[in-house]
Amino acid sequence: MAVKPIPDGYHAVTPYVTVRGADKVIEFLGQAFDAEMTHEPMKRPDGSIMHAEVKIGDSRVMLADESEQAPASAATFYLYVNDADAAYQRAVKAGGKSVMEPMDMFYGDRCGGVKDFSGNSWMVATHKEDISVPELKKRVEAFLRQQKDKAA
Repeated sequence: MAVKPIPDGYHAVTPYVTVRGADKVIEFLGQAFDAEMTHEPMKRPDGSIMHAEVKIGDSRVMLADESEQAPASAATFYLYVNDADAAYQRAVKAGGKSVMEPMDMFYGDRCGGVKDFSGNSWMVATHKEDISVPELKKRVEAFLRQQKDKAA
């Protein structure tokens, strides 16, 4: 039997982040987003995490503790959930730092966000409205005008 080029349970794109305190980030993801470990983390001789994977909904995120060869670098994730407000509240309760309370966005999602212990941003969103391309263009223009007026 031939090996599949994309293993079962994976998508074509899988985020891989290098973090400070991978164990804390994994714990946060479990508490905030019901992330499940897919297997036991692989550890380096010093006990730091060399490779771990969690599954959030139908998607996987790979992560590792930083090392000399791979310093930590923050990333932003956009996570669709059934209830953005509830997910945001759970993430804050789990120790996430609020970066944006949930609000209805011009592009049709209700979205809010938190930062985890390593500085990664987790935007939680619930899709509320399908918007045509012409309508979206109008809303983008209105949003940009509003931002320009606020800056003035």
